[in-house]
Order: sequence, then structure tokens, then C-alpha cells
Amino acid sequence: MRTHPRSRAVRVPGGLSLRLDPRALIVVVLLLAAALAAGVALIGTGDAKIPAADVLRTLAGHGTAYQDFIVRELRLPRVLVGLLVGASLGLGGALFQSVSRNPLGSPDVLGLSQGATAGALVVIVLMSGSAAAVTVGALAGGLVTGLAIYLLAWRQGVHGYRLVLVGIGVSAMLTAVNGYLLTKADMVDAARAVVWMTGSLNGRDWDQVWPLLALCAVLVPLVLAHGRGLRMLEMGDDTAGALGVPVQRVRLVVTTGAVLLTAAATAAAGPVSFVALTAPQLARRLTRSPGPNLVPSLCMGAALLVTADWAAQRAFGADQLPVGVVTGVLGGGYLLWLLVTERRAGRI
Repeated sequence: MRTHPRSRAVRVPGGLSLRLDPRALIVVVLLLAAALAAGVALIGTGDAKIPAADVLRTLAGHGTAYQDFIVRELRLPRVLVGLLVGASLGLGGALFQSVSRNPLGSPDVLGLSQGATAGALVVIVLMSGSAAAVTVGALAGGLVTGLAIYLLAWRQGVHGYRLVLVGIGVSAMLTAVNGYLLTKADMVDAARAVVWMTGSLNGRDWDQVWPLLALCAVLVPLVLAHGRGLRMLEMGDDTAGALGVPVQRVRLVVTTGAVLLTAAATAAAGPVSFVALTAPQLARRLTRSPGPNLVPSLCMGAALLVTADWAAQRAFGADQLPVGVVTGVLGGGYLLWLLVTERRAGRI
């Protein structure tokens, strides 16, 4: 495998070595800084405005009782959910695009978001379930959809374009199912379902933070550990197998991880559209580095979602939009540009 000319080998204790790309490292640091800065700005935004210096002082434990309540209890959980959801979608999108070797191979296109939405709608419409039950339903719907897509795409292994085509078909079917479920709901449940389907961080608290944080703490290191094998898979199954990569095992692990990350993010904030599609592509263009760019995509997703949520609260005057509306508008424009670019390049 050809090494990127800017990458450098760094030895760590235990005889292991890591290959670092200075440009990618700088991009990761800048994206983390942008995500944290947007998070601080978002915490200070609202009817009770708090300057950034006071936000930082309160987070350090030196704020007033009033500031501590506003920051820690009301706004910090929302920002943490936004960071975790954005990171999960960015990483999940990078994994799917790498496995499918297709820039359109994101959870939005493959139907995972629609599957999670179907699970949530079943709970809302047929069971009138609580918020916790809706979260469980969305998670279950995403997992079942991911399993169905994987099994339907299996034929002596799972290949990229087959995965995308099956996902598009499943997505179309689930979109019809979701529309049917909405027609069967009463007015109250239908309104509740539409709000959830838009994708929003409103009302998020610590009950959404801890499960998502625990899941990310397990899945992120797991999929990052398979980054080298995933990078070799981009050269083709035969080449990767000849280099000693267990092709189907790596693909199964990273696909399962991507499904879980996407389903958990959707369960926490609803189907926030296009972050999983755009974050990996923007990260790749910034790093100018080959390979899946997992860590830059994770950081890009977090920065995108928190920045979009800040814009949803501040950019439209007195009207506060759900974050899914902002990401949908921006991501839809990006998707059109991507399709035109791919068509001109002769890839679609």
C-alpha cells in the first residue's frame, strides 16, 4: 500500500508505531477547537445570555448558583448530546462510505435513518410510548434495518455497490411505511411524531447524554482499531485478503459499529439529516489524505452539528428552528453539488 508522502512514523512504548499525517493532525485540532468554541457559544445562547468567559468560569466550578443551574442543568446536556450525535454520525458516515467505496454510501441514503424513524413511529403511533420508549424503538428500528440490509446485500460477501443499491431500495420502502404510520396516527401523536422526525436537540438532558456517551466509549475505539484493515479494503477485497486482512470480519465489525452509532444518534436526537453524508467528504477535502479519515470525520461531524444548532437558534431572529432543518438545507445543497461532481467525473 502506498504511503501518503506527508505521513510520518512515530514509535510509542511497547514497540508499536503509529503513522501520523501532520496536516490531518492540524485539521483534527482545529475542528476540535471549532466544535468546543461553538459549544461554548451555544451554552451562552438563549433568553438568559451568558458571556463566554462566564460560561467557562461556570464550567470550571466558579460560577454563581444561577449560572450553574443554567449552564450545567439546562444547556450543557444539550451541547454534549449535539457533540456526541454529530461525532457518531460523522464517524458512522465515514465507515459506510469506506465500506461501500461510494461517497453516497451514508446512513441517510442507505435507509438506516428511515429504519430508526420507523421504530420510533411504531412506538409513538401504535403504543403512545414515553420518550424513553421512543428512544428504544428508534434504536431497535435502526438495528433491524441494518441487519436486513446486510443480509439482503450478502452474496458470498458484501460488496459496496450492492450494499448501496439494497440500502436505497430499503430506504424507499421504509419511507412509504413511515408515511402510512403517520396517516394512522391521531392529531396529537402525529404532531409529536413530525417534531421528532425533523431532528432536534430541544429538551435534551442528562438522560440522553450518558447512554450515548457509554456507547461511544465502547464503539469508537473498536472501529478505530480496525482503521488499518478498513483502509486496505478500499483497495479491493482481493488485494486486502492477499495482505492478510480478514475481509468479511473487518467489514462486519465496522458495519455493525456504524449501524449502532447511527441508530444511537438517531435515537438521541431524531433523524438529523445529511451530517453523516457531508462530514466525511468535507474532512477528506480538508486533510487531503487518502483512506477513511475516521478521526477527522468524527470531529467534523461534531463541529457541524453544534454549529448548525447555534445557527438554528441565532440566525433566524425570534424563530428557533430544529437543527435538522438547518442540516437538511445545507446538506441538500451539498448533495446536489456532489451528484453533479460525480456525474462530470463519470462515476455515476
